[in-house]
Amino acid sequence: MNNSKPCPKIRKLKTLLYLITLITIFYEPAKGQEKPPKPIAVTVSTLQHLNFGTFIQSGIAGTVTVDHSGFRSSTGDIILPNISSIVSPALFEITALPGTLITIANGTDIPLIGSHGGSMILSIGPSSTGSPFVTVSPNTNVFIGGTLTVGPFAANPSGDYNGTFTVNFIQN
Repeated sequence: MNNSKPCPKIRKLKTLLYLITLITIFYEPAKGQEKPPKPIAVTVSTLQHLNFGTFIQSGIAGTVTVDHSGFRSSTGDIILPNISSIVSPALFEITALPGTLITIANGTDIPLIGSHGGSMILSIGPSSTGSPFVTVSPNTNVFIGGTLTVGPFAANPSGDYNGTFTVNFIQN
């Protein structure tokens, strides 16, 4: 009687060759996100300035807020007249490669100096994108509002109030 069973060593060798062949056929190297070019170029342009519009100080103190969507509100003794005055959040255009992670860091509160004396304090508010955010196109618009703290009329006479604030756009 001839029992022709393959030798266990040959069977193991055939199985090993079969597995190696399968691995070779289906091998796909792992891929990750492509690294951006160095240096990463991020530019910021100011397209629109933060403007609180016309308001009337009618008592002791209060605040005027313009949020990132352009909605204006007040607290305390501040009246917002229904006249056509310009109210706008600041608008910045970020130019960066899609997929760039950017963190926004607002600067400190700053004084705005009046054309007839006096000063008011400006606090920068949150942005329309949140922070941090990831760019999804080459150009991203970021709207930022703020809150103006208004003191009594004697300390804040009518006039135009101006100042410069800092917002840092940090590429991570």
